[in-house]
Amino acid sequence: MTEDQIISKTIDFVKEKLRGAEGGHDWFHIDRVFKNAQLISKKEDVDPFVVSLGALLHDIADSKFYEGDETVGPQIARDFLNSLSVKKEVVDHVIKIIENISFKGGNVDQKFKSPELDVIQDADRLDAVGAIGIARCFNYGGFKNRELYNPDIAPNLAMSKEEYKSSTSPTINHFYEKLLLLKDRMNTQTGSELAIVRHQFMEQFLEQFYKEWEGRL
Repeated sequence: MTEDQIISKTIDFVKEKLRGAEGGHDWFHIDRVFKNAQLISKKEDVDPFVVSLGALLHDIADSKFYEGDETVGPQIARDFLNSLSVKKEVVDHVIKIIENISFKGGNVDQKFKSPELDVIQDADRLDAVGAIGIARCFNYGGFKNRELYNPDIAPNLAMSKEEYKSSTSPTINHFYEKLLLLKDRMNTQTGSELAIVRHQFMEQFLEQFYKEWEGRL
């Protein structure tokens, strides 16, 4: 089976697996990350096959939808790739990408690094900022029935991984606890350049949000 055929089968698998998924973590999220990764890869020295598979499978079973179990996604991805007889070194690399791509509160040391992970992590983080990032943030907040904003609940910028995963804070807090931090945590030049524009859009949104909330506009 050629690499293109494996990628095509992976796309079909992910589309089916994520059918009916929460709107911020569905096939369309995967497709955007996949396209972002391809764009960033043009200026990076990476294995495009690993980047493609990693981007397509990075959220095949996000732990937040599996009671925090971080082993489900890697296992599903490994079983699928093995079923296609993908080379072991490629499978192992993709699994390490899946295990290490998540933000996890931003206070956790990443145990694995590779140029391919850098690209996919930037591609995933780009989908968490800007207009799409705002839409996804409020979509997930609604999915979890969280408050839009509560002035009495301050953002927690020093959360542990466990606190981050179990947080029930208002949606606006997530901007400060994650989204606004991503601009300075990009790995690639292309990712950084794209993140700056999207970051500025989020800042403009928050300024308008507070004006409307406080009745100043």
